[in-house]
Amino acid sequence: MQEFKESMKALQAAALHPGKTVRLSMRETGREAIGCFPIYTPDEIVYAAGYLPVGMWGGKTQIRLADKYLQGFCCSIMRANMEFGLQGTYDFLKAVIIPAFCDTLKCICENWKVAVPQIPAIPMVYPQNRKLETGFRYLIAELKRVKKEIEGIKGAEISEAELEKAFRIYEEYRAVMRDFVKASAVHPLTVSPVARHLIIKAGFFMDKAKYTALVRGIVEGLQALPEEKCRGVKAVATGLIGEPAELPEIFGENGICIAADDFAQESRQFRVKGREEGSVWEKMAYRTVDQEGCTFLFDEEKPKGRMLIRMTEETGAKAVIVCMMKFCDPEEFDFPVIKEELEAARIPILCLEIDQQMDSFEQIRTRVQSFVEMLNEDVI
Repeated sequence: MQEFKESMKALQAAALHPGKTVRLSMRETGREAIGCFPIYTPDEIVYAAGYLPVGMWGGKTQIRLADKYLQGFCCSIMRANMEFGLQGTYDFLKAVIIPAFCDTLKCICENWKVAVPQIPAIPMVYPQNRKLETGFRYLIAELKRVKKEIEGIKGAEISEAELEKAFRIYEEYRAVMRDFVKASAVHPLTVSPVARHLIIKAGFFMDKAKYTALVRGIVEGLQALPEEKCRGVKAVATGLIGEPAELPEIFGENGICIAADDFAQESRQFRVKGREEGSVWEKMAYRTVDQEGCTFLFDEEKPKGRMLIRMTEETGAKAVIVCMMKFCDPEEFDFPVIKEELEAARIPILCLEIDQQMDSFEQIRTRVQSFVEMLNEDVI
């Protein structure tokens, strides 16, 4: 019974020390590493090539060098990534894949080539009209181009069989993660908000086969326990990321249970089940086509608000918490639409502006505490 709890502790520690975790994973697997910028990258291609895909989601650091390349009004994740690159923190990477989802990412891609030339940058463009046949075929062409660039770095071809095997490994990972978030929702006392966040985050720094086995053990351990009742407020959380770790800690302090999430760093990575038909290239492309409610993927009908309403209804959540990354234009543009729809559905909403470099959380703590008190008193 205690074995799965030890795995939980180990994964939380792994997420809190990403550099150490990545280097350990490289030693254990014999794989060199390729960095993967947010939000979506074809990790299966990296894995099939024999490399370790490493998630690059920024982190706390003193911004000293990045200001030369990125303005102060760029999001803190990108500023931190550029700072780490200039500091030499990422020099162990063989390359980085940079998807161009927003203006800042486009700037990063070009600036990286000049500022961090020792680490090759592999740009990737996702089509806006991904659901059209032309957009779908363009996406497949982009995936194949990324494969070719990685082959150039590796000095060898990536076989179709290797790619198929990698895709199966990642589909297994995604299925186990969907089970994990479901199990976490009905065991909110065993899996606190910060534990949930860190366990998911650890997957960006480990070999997916080993990580999946550990999480599967956690899921089985949770499923063997009786379901637990949330002693506070059940909420659906959304945004780019739900960190620094102090943020979910504050949620836990105030009795907030995460019933489900729409974080780009968390459930958006694995909530879409791959289709069974088609080639491996088509299956990878379909995962992007089938992704709904993501701020960074164009949808003319703006379904995210309706998706969040549905998530609250399905989970019995009492509120939606929006973690708004400071200076993230795509998220900010979507918020008025989401807010209007949630208010029309009479679902309380709390919007928190976050920044990875923030060092004081008292204002957020006060706002979360006040929000929970109002919910408990049915003031909202």
